[in-house]
Amino acid sequence: MEDKRLYWRRSLFVTGLLIIGIAAASLIISDRINHMEEEQSFERLYQETDALAKDIETEAENDRQQLELLAAILSGYNMEASPEVFKILNSYSGSGIISRLELLLPDDTVLSRGEQIDAAGVLSFEEEAAKGVHISKRETDILDRETYIVRHYVPVIKDEEVAAMLYGVIILGDLPDEMKAEPYGGEAAIYMIEGETGDFLVDTWHNEAGGNIWALGERKMAPGYNHEQLKQGLTNGETGYVVFVSETIGERLYFYFEPLNINDWRVALSVPEDVVFSGAKAIRKVLNLFLLSEAVCFILYFLWMFRFVKKETGEKQRQLDTVNYIYDVEKLLFNAHEKKENITSALEKIGRMISARMVVLWFWEPEGESHSIQWMESGQDMRWDPEVQKESVRFFRQYFAQGNTQFEIKSLSAVPIKNMSGEFCGILAGYGLSGKRAALPLLKSVEFSFGMFCQNLQSYRSIKEQGEKDTLLGLYNRNRYEQDKKLYEEKKVETPLACVYIDVNGLHELNNRRGHDAGDEMLKKVSDQIRMIFGNEHAYRIGGDEFVVFIQNMDRETCNQMGKDFMENLEKKEIHVSMGLQWEEACISVDALIKSAEKKMYAAKKAYYEQDIHDRRKRDR
Repeated sequence: MEDKRLYWRRSLFVTGLLIIGIAAASLIISDRINHMEEEQSFERLYQETDALAKDIETEAENDRQQLELLAAILSGYNMEASPEVFKILNSYSGSGIISRLELLLPDDTVLSRGEQIDAAGVLSFEEEAAKGVHISKRETDILDRETYIVRHYVPVIKDEEVAAMLYGVIILGDLPDEMKAEPYGGEAAIYMIEGETGDFLVDTWHNEAGGNIWALGERKMAPGYNHEQLKQGLTNGETGYVVFVSETIGERLYFYFEPLNINDWRVALSVPEDVVFSGAKAIRKVLNLFLLSEAVCFILYFLWMFRFVKKETGEKQRQLDTVNYIYDVEKLLFNAHEKKENITSALEKIGRMISARMVVLWFWEPEGESHSIQWMESGQDMRWDPEVQKESVRFFRQYFAQGNTQFEIKSLSAVPIKNMSGEFCGILAGYGLSGKRAALPLLKSVEFSFGMFCQNLQSYRSIKEQGEKDTLLGLYNRNRYEQDKKLYEEKKVETPLACVYIDVNGLHELNNRRGHDAGDEMLKKVSDQIRMIFGNEHAYRIGGDEFVVFIQNMDRETCNQMGKDFMENLEKKEIHVSMGLQWEEACISVDALIKSAEKKMYAAKKAYYEQDIHDRRKRDR
């Protein structure tokens, strides 16, 4: 019996030592984990604020690039309240933080929403032009003096001078929604502050326009922090945080701030202590529970935790892969309207994700013209007969036009693409699916990105056409002429090329006698004949009454006859033009070809005005 008691005592002693050892180790580990979790909580606070700052800077940079592109387009127009200028301003539908576009003219008037507004005393063209590309301080809107805004300026350069200042209006009250920022899942308040003045640009905590951080007075700080730390940090553009007690919720708020690379702006987050340390507190509760019940539940808890972590990790990884896939596709399609190769890369990304042998995108323009782009897995030999492709797209267009939102069979999945107006504009389909992944949800997850691509493509082409077409006559303008000249020069081949140089006679006199409307009608009749005889694919209005036409791959006799028919048709309408036609069997220099045609035109014009009936000097006498 004594030996047995010694045995149990020894066992109890050893068990007790093990329990004490496990308890001590658990306490040490618990303390260490708590400390690490608190450090991670501070790291997340920094990361959330830094991510918000980078998002704001990225949005501002993207908006600047769009403004500079539009400024380049506007430089081709007269800086006045014309329908063309208003059309460009009103057609802007940016994806950044700008709400609308306005144009500040040298006479301190502003073009906005179809109106010309006198902004004297509010805006100064001279001051803003001297600053170049910049973002203003907090100001009030000229359309609503109670609305606070900032203006993102870029100059419109014309003839090497600033002809106007184009700016995007950023409505500060709408800025949080435009940025779509939700730090800490929306539980953090967002601030943007001007460091010099302390004026709030954004304040989602108080939700009051026109506030000032210093006007709020000194806050009650937690031990170790003081008001001067906050003021010095914001004023000097430092990165840091303070902790103060909120009178509203009666809880400590962690106020983290850092500077932006925009003016003297600062961005800051204020987060309740419970939210900041939510992860640490959750871990602490779990560890306390573990300490109380570890003797009974350790093994079961460990096994459950292992299974849970494995399951959640796998699910989180799948979700992360899906998010990265959607982000990569969206990034590729962001500027795919300019870089067509990005579309193929996006289709390849989709094909890899859904394990497809081929991915096809069909899309069509408002006029109904259909286009298709496809990606095929390397090594695949899938025959894609044109007739089969036509039948496929015809079937899908009819199927989705009936209101269906998806199509799926064993090895094929397809979804419709709609633009931002909800119009059916394309089809995305995956062929040769392996069945390893659910392809349909992955295709549907990028519907919006392809819808944005269709919208951007349409807007890009519309803006491009506005910058290349003569609004009065519908022919290409001087901008397109200068671009195409380079193409003609680059693509010269040993084939005939002719240049027709046309100048309308008597336009100046007609404008003086009967007004510019009569002159415009005369120019329209000339442009109609140009389209009828030469076509409009290579026809340009390069000046007020000057036109240039290129004729490709035609013999000299045909070109001369076309020129003769053109002149005779206009003379029947009592319209006289001077024309020079230069034909070369193998063009060596396009510039030389144009100059020769121009020289012949001037000779014809001289001969025309040397006639007594057309001589201006004799007619004046």
